[in-house]
Amino acid sequence: MNRAKASIMVAAMSLFWGLMGSATSHAVTCSIVRVDAVSFGAYEPLYGGNVDATGTVVFRCLDVVGGDTVVIEIDRGGASSFARRMLGGAWNLAYNLFLDAAHTVVWGDGTSGTGRYGPTTPPEDADVSVTIYGRIPSGQNVGATTYSDDLVVTITY
Repeated sequence: MNRAKASIMVAAMSLFWGLMGSATSHAVTCSIVRVDAVSFGAYEPLYGGNVDATGTVVFRCLDVVGGDTVVIEIDRGGASSFARRMLGGAWNLAYNLFLDAAHTVVWGDGTSGTGRYGPTTPPEDADVSVTIYGRIPSGQNVGATTYSDDLVVTITY
């Protein structure tokens, strides 16, 4: 029985929070308050189903006026495309992150068929929690080790 522990490192220690300002004349400011990692736990190659897990991006904006919007993107991590993969030594474990619980819209940067969170008008001075839906597809023949990937979450306002 092979068991592989899989987690996506989307935590403060391994995450760059990109902040980009808008070109508006007022001083709206937004920041990522925290990112709760997507942690899949143990992956069993012989188990017949997908492994799903969730994480969270929490952000807050100040001095919001009508027309202000935010967009949140998640990069490819260590992969060369949005077919993301975690590394565990010499092994690769395919996974992806999604905007929806049905796992139909890959959360990316809006390129290569991916989607982004937003644009949406944020509330004033309130934490907004956005769920990250993760999935490891079934049927991958991988070795027993710890798998991880480092991702960049960027908020643009």
